[in-house]
Amino acid sequence: MTLEVAEPQTVSMRTRDGARLDADVYRPVGQGPFPVLLMRQPYGRRIASTVVYAHPRWYASHGYIVAIQDVRGAGTSEGLFKLFENEREDGADALAWAAALEGGNGRVGMYGFSYQAATQLLALAGALDGGGPTPGVLCPAMMGWDVYSDWAYEGGAFCLQGDMSWALQVGAERARLAGDSAAFVALRAAARTLPLNEERTAWPAVLQRYGHYTHYADWIGNSKPGGYWDRISPRAALHGRTGDVPMLHVGGWYDPMLEGTLGGFRDLASSPARQRLIVGPWGHIPWGRRAGIRDFGPEASSPIDIEQLRWFDRFLKNHDNGVDREPPVRLFDTGANRWRDFDGWPDAPPEPWHITSSGLAAARSEDGRLVREAPAISSIDMLVHDPWRPVPSLGGHDGQPPGPQDRSALDQRTDVACYTSPPIAKPMTLAGRVHAEIHVEADAPSHDLAAILSQVTPDGRAVTLTQGYLRAADSKASGPHLVSMRALCATIPAGSALRLSLQAASFPAFVVNPGTGVSAADARPFDSRVITLTLHGGGPRSSRLLLPVGSVSCA
Repeated sequence: MTLEVAEPQTVSMRTRDGARLDADVYRPVGQGPFPVLLMRQPYGRRIASTVVYAHPRWYASHGYIVAIQDVRGAGTSEGLFKLFENEREDGADALAWAAALEGGNGRVGMYGFSYQAATQLLALAGALDGGGPTPGVLCPAMMGWDVYSDWAYEGGAFCLQGDMSWALQVGAERARLAGDSAAFVALRAAARTLPLNEERTAWPAVLQRYGHYTHYADWIGNSKPGGYWDRISPRAALHGRTGDVPMLHVGGWYDPMLEGTLGGFRDLASSPARQRLIVGPWGHIPWGRRAGIRDFGPEASSPIDIEQLRWFDRFLKNHDNGVDREPPVRLFDTGANRWRDFDGWPDAPPEPWHITSSGLAAARSEDGRLVREAPAISSIDMLVHDPWRPVPSLGGHDGQPPGPQDRSALDQRTDVACYTSPPIAKPMTLAGRVHAEIHVEADAPSHDLAAILSQVTPDGRAVTLTQGYLRAADSKASGPHLVSMRALCATIPAGSALRLSLQAASFPAFVVNPGTGVSAADARPFDSRVITLTLHGGGPRSSRLLLPVGSVSCA
């Protein structure tokens, strides 16, 4: 039975330093007291993350007081917005406020994705710092556990399209709140059509002029982990402690922050409190049955609102609804179009698949081969990267739109080296992490390397499975470069083949490497040089793909 919900009221609180924070509070009509659900976000509280979640009224109708709060400097809340930097103390203060809300029973849960996921973990850290009330349950989704490596950079490369787009959005909202119409119009226009053709690709004039409204200078100016990043990352805030809070972790195979979701689940798994991981076939937005060119069927339509409600009922209302007895990991199999339950994160021993060719893997997509046995004879492929026509981003977690895409036409380019296996004889399940160990040399001080795994269907399509990106500063390394690719869960049907594609760019997902060794902020197309990569296969320098193949431990 659902309850009637009253019209939302604006309720304010004061932080420890006196800043007023405003929230919309949705209350069920009926006999309380009720548990409280808190979301803290920077986009204007009426949005309430409804881009992926049910409206707060839905949660309130199931017997919860729901508070959607503008963080400091956002919406109508007072103070200066500084990306993540106030969320630790402010979050702890908000938890204490929520626990004391009129009509509440003192028990508080939190939910939200992306920025709103980080505010949950940072609030927990703040509560642990000061000994304040801790939440009864958290539901962080699609978050940057380590903001540097899970959000801003991948493999040491600046995530140009995602970072710039978000900075422009955040900056436009800050300009609007400041009453600066000119800045808002300029930033909004740039967000609609990214300014990627200026002297410095990653540092356009609009962000130099209006950068005080954004965090962009901090992100592009701190190209190494630690320091600034530790001030804003949940991982650093909770280092060495879990808070002993039940958590439902939610991720998407095509979400740029998947590594953050997996990292948070991994590091908090030692908690004695219940932890569960759900990963669906979704990008950051939306969480539906379709992604890229694939329809994953009705099972893929987001179950997260219902799952969250079950977690709230169990840990805030003490309902014995079976949550405690469910397997800790649920992954969507993007090949079988169904959910799989696991007793833990799948950790199958990596199975090496090696690359080899006659030397024409870049010139002809049919030449390169992906084989299980390490070839005794060495092979060399030459791949030439021309900065005038960089390989474009396509699908996966960093291309727009995200999700599986058919890259068979892209693989025909002569600056993409392809290695394809024979058709597999029986279905093969891949579940877990994927890595590529590539022996490569370059004739420049720095180069990039993208590795993409795809499924080649009998009709010739090459459908993206997973990918990874690396900025390599040592172009003459004696050992292989390790490209960490995104984890996956996919059953490959008999008759399909696997393909590893290697390329030296993925633009505009990443700044094109000029080959000079300068930072992303200083990279200029004017200085960019042609870079020749030498890819080694077989013999003593056998490059290989490490796949999580075999029987998986399902619950």
